[in-house]
Amino acid sequence: MQTDSISETRIGLNALREQLRQPRKQLKGRQVMPEARAEVQALIGLPPADGHRRDLLIEHLHKLNDHFHGLFERHMVALAAEMRLPVVEVFEVASFYHHFEILKDTQTAPRITVRVCDSLSCSLAGSDSLLRQLQRDLLDVQVVPVPCLGRCEQAPAAQVGQQAVAHATFEAVTQRVTQHQTEPNPLPGAIRLAAYRQAGGYQLAQHIAAGQKDHESVIQCLESSGLRGLGGAGFPAGRKWRIVRSQPGPRLMAVNIDEGEPGTFKDRTCLEADPHRFLEGLLIAASVVGCEAVYIYLRDEYHEARVLLTQELAALQANPPCALPRIELRRGAGAYICGEESAMIESIEGKRGEPRMRPPYIAEVGLFGRPTLEHNFETLFWVRELIEQGADSFASHGRHGRKGLRRFSVSGRVKHPGVKLAPAGITLRELVDEYCGGMAEGHTLYAYLPGGASGGILPERLADVPLDFDTLQPYGCFIGSAAVMVLSQHDSAREAALNVMRFFAHESCGQCTPCRVGTDKAAQLMAAPVWDSDTLQDLAQVMGDASICGLGQAAPNPIRCVLNDFPHEVGMQT
Repeated sequence: MQTDSISETRIGLNALREQLRQPRKQLKGRQVMPEARAEVQALIGLPPADGHRRDLLIEHLHKLNDHFHGLFERHMVALAAEMRLPVVEVFEVASFYHHFEILKDTQTAPRITVRVCDSLSCSLAGSDSLLRQLQRDLLDVQVVPVPCLGRCEQAPAAQVGQQAVAHATFEAVTQRVTQHQTEPNPLPGAIRLAAYRQAGGYQLAQHIAAGQKDHESVIQCLESSGLRGLGGAGFPAGRKWRIVRSQPGPRLMAVNIDEGEPGTFKDRTCLEADPHRFLEGLLIAASVVGCEAVYIYLRDEYHEARVLLTQELAALQANPPCALPRIELRRGAGAYICGEESAMIESIEGKRGEPRMRPPYIAEVGLFGRPTLEHNFETLFWVRELIEQGADSFASHGRHGRKGLRRFSVSGRVKHPGVKLAPAGITLRELVDEYCGGMAEGHTLYAYLPGGASGGILPERLADVPLDFDTLQPYGCFIGSAAVMVLSQHDSAREAALNVMRFFAHESCGQCTPCRVGTDKAAQLMAAPVWDSDTLQDLAQVMGDASICGLGQAAPNPIRCVLNDFPHEVGMQT
């Protein structure tokens, strides 16, 4: 009897093993709904033979988000199945970016989302009261505060869906909601391909591609001019080309137009006016450095510019002046951190935009593991003019011992805000008086931010310091992307510092504790009537020393500046 029992047990175990070997009828976890899969396929298309490209995940999320006004769980599950990705990977990427709104299948997507900028320049122009009024009286749409929209000269700025509203008022936003359309406002002033080529455009790119102009001479011209990266870091452009060119191929190129620093709007302004000057600079760089593919990363808030650039890229590819590299336009999704070069590369690869640890540097191991030339928009915008006119012409400009020209994004309490092309080394006082028509009526200069949110805050008594690379560090500041925000006697340096610290806390990617916890704790302490200076100084030290990237490293600058130059505003609790 005992033997029979053992035998039956063995038979049962074998049957169980056989059953477990059978493939599951369905995968574990949430199942794909056929209707949802069909809706996803209609938007992203059927997969090619080798499957959907992993790096296009964010592009596909945008298609779903645009069409359904949000990302429903059923669609993300179906997208994961279509792309052969774990569902959790799709969710973790989508949840990282502010412009993706994840919705449960039982929820209703908002008809329209109205975004109101709450960054410093717009706050000075009354965006806080506009936001409260819209939230109170616009009951049939979603109204949310957002970080800088890159329209500081049009403050207060708002967006209705993807449509920009300059100098926004309650009436203007309400009218735009009533007349909401999906197509962008036209940019009639933009120089299109035919006009650009008629004026001699792309001839330089043709000569370089044909070998009529030596590549080495181009790099030497950049080096002699002193042109530096104009996205904030200021690395010499010619040296960067030389470094990447020396790396083994294939080499790639990534262009940063994720202009998210509060106070910065120069790239958008130039792109909307003259897209082909930028594209010619891009082609020259790709030809000289030997980049076989170029990825342009454009911030999501620039919808009109994206449509323009899409149209002009198509026109250029249909009638190319020379052999073109593969060019792909990628769309950001609302993450300031993706302005950091390695975070941008992660995002182009379809991942969360978290900065990489270095070394290796992206010039050696960058996009898709290949040597990568990374450039800011404005740096490439200068290339054609600089090479045609020569390094001496560019270097002949400048003031107070500095050389070159800079585009300053000026906003705040001035009569005429906007992008100002001025000599490098110009002082804030000269910039305001000569290029901005002076201070706005009823305002006198009190303080200014020379380099956007992260560049620090300086008092009026330092308004005669030259504005350029390396001139502001002795005062605890830097010029960065040359985003100048001007404050008057009606404003508060401590409130400006609190505004930008809240921005940093909102935009921290969360990867490292010093930045994630430090920015949030600093914002709490800075909201107190009297600042705890000792604790804030300790936080600033830790954030500056231990953060992975420039966001956390530069976030303490406004704290130190207020404690040093505006102590009367914060008290001195120690």
